[in-house]
Amino acid sequence: MVDNVVAERGTGGRSLFTALALTGIAASVAWAVRDIPSAIGGRPAGTRLERMRQSPRFRDGAFQNESPASIAPAGRGMLGEFLFGRQRRKPTRPVPVVSPTLDELAAPASEGLRATWLGHATVLLEIESRRVLFDPVWSERCSPSSLAGPRRLHPVPLDLGALPAVDAVVISHDHYDHLDETSIRTLARLQDAPFLVPLGVGAHLERWGVPASRIVELDWDETATVAGLGFTATAARHFSGRLRSDNATLWASWVVAGAERKVFYTGDSGYFEGYTTIGAAHGPFDLTLIQIGAYAPYWPDIHMTPEEGVAAHVAVNGGLLIPVHWGTFNLALHDWSEPVERLLTEAAECGVRVAVPRPGQAIDVDAAPAPDGWWRSVA
Repeated sequence: MVDNVVAERGTGGRSLFTALALTGIAASVAWAVRDIPSAIGGRPAGTRLERMRQSPRFRDGAFQNESPASIAPAGRGMLGEFLFGRQRRKPTRPVPVVSPTLDELAAPASEGLRATWLGHATVLLEIESRRVLFDPVWSERCSPSSLAGPRRLHPVPLDLGALPAVDAVVISHDHYDHLDETSIRTLARLQDAPFLVPLGVGAHLERWGVPASRIVELDWDETATVAGLGFTATAARHFSGRLRSDNATLWASWVVAGAERKVFYTGDSGYFEGYTTIGAAHGPFDLTLIQIGAYAPYWPDIHMTPEEGVAAHVAVNGGLLIPVHWGTFNLALHDWSEPVERLLTEAAECGVRVAVPRPGQAIDVDAAPAPDGWWRSVA
């Protein structure tokens, strides 16, 4: 029909094509931005805001790091490397993902200590017959839009609806690769577990339908007991913001303590001397979940290099180290597999025990296999 219009009306047909194209573009833009206002989340107000203002970390209208952290402004060097850098930032073959069986999903949680890395910073922890889920991100993109932003480099090992009942969901901070609206809404609907979050982050969760009764907000060095486990929000060196980097909500690392076993999760952080303090107050740890990826010389204060990740593990007095925050999203300028290679080199020099699971592979901390180099065949 359109072809006939073009043949019969000449420029009028081209105008119709132009109108249709513009309409399509407008519809695509509208579709891309429709979810952004909700994805941005909520703003702390009322008693939540008053509590934030009482925090020693809250000054001049925002949360502050113990050690100042800065990000270099984007310049020609960063832009040029982003556009023309020769790094291999994505795997060349499919990442080997391990999908738990129905029997494994139906089994009781480990009475000891077991961790399943589900990709990026998402980890399912089993500790003393309890399950704890860290930073759940199931969406295809870590972005306020489902049509733009960093996309997954491998699928999630299991459907969120197949996740066993968890006893707690722990959030480190409000960046999109750690706090995902769709995942939170689904967990609020399918699970009964409380959400443990740093100060102010509860405003996002409440906007997304999580009842206030299921939100536990903590400042650094505050502890809550859930399902017989102690959860302590500890310091980190990072920043926050979903619309802009305004540090309007707090960021944290986390200590999870059972009767016999302890776990430390860094969240996102640059290296800082606070790790020694955390180790002295809460260590030793049977397991550390350490951020090792998405580092760059342009932002050295807010993400650790792999070598700094090993140093953090040593500082907190960790046992087994499982690296996280690598391999799932392309968020920096290094090679896809560089973080884990550098980690293993440094760990060997420091005598640190490391396990590098495939996404979805459960690791028994007391019988962790040595790294087998699975990533090398796909890098």
